[in-house]
Amino acid sequence: MAIPADPSQYGYLSEYHPFGVNEKITGDYAEDIAAQMLATTLGIEFDTESGWSEREEVFRMSDKIVKTFSITQTAEGDKDGNWTTVIAAAVLLP
Repeated sequence: MAIPADPSQYGYLSEYHPFGVNEKITGDYAEDIAAQMLATTLGIEFDTESGWSEREEVFRMSDKIVKTFSITQTAEGDKDGNWTTVIAAAVLLP
């Protein structure tokens, strides 16, 4: 999730569905996606080829994005090949 400093503007919520990726990498990537989408709408210039930590610093220094974070859930599939499902829900309150 990426939340703008100006409360009259909308933030961004992203999701990411990888395979074989751990919780830390998945969370960082989803957070990065949300921050990039918000930064684009706010006119913040950043290098898409730089790493997440570098982009995060640019976003924070702009004073236009107040907070980014992620809540991540992962699951390890069944060893016999049975389907594994993870369900996530986001509740947005004003």
